[in-house]
Amino acid sequence: MAKEVIKKIKLQIPAGKATPAPPVGTVLGPAGINLQEFCTKYNDATREKMGDILPVEISIYDDRSFDFIIKTPPTAFLLKKFAKIAKGSVKGAKETVATITKEQIREIAEIKLPDLNAYTIEEAIKIVSGTAKNMGIAIQE
Repeated sequence: MAKEVIKKIKLQIPAGKATPAPPVGTVLGPAGINLQEFCTKYNDATREKMGDILPVEISIYDDRSFDFIIKTPPTAFLLKKFAKIAKGSVKGAKETVATITKEQIREIAEIKLPDLNAYTIEEAIKIVSGTAKNMGIAIQE
């Protein structure tokens, strides 16, 4: 008999820096899984992406075992990283806070493609460009 998934939890945790303390502990503690085991496995799996914030989807089974899927970093996080800014525009598209190149948009789209609702790189570029525009990041021609 296959193990039954009793709960799915989604978190965004800095790569290689998960600890049993809050926020991870407060969310996963009530689920009844071994926090130290989760933190060790997550940190080992994300060690090469240190500094990035990675969304993780944790499936918890009826026997209190778990497994997790690590997603690509959020588009907004990647845009801020490439544009070298701390945060996006407060006024959205009305205010420009940074500029990035089309090549950088393409690079972000290639990173995000597996997690986006897009079949081609061109569709992914449109999605990433829209996010950049709403964050006040201009795209150089």
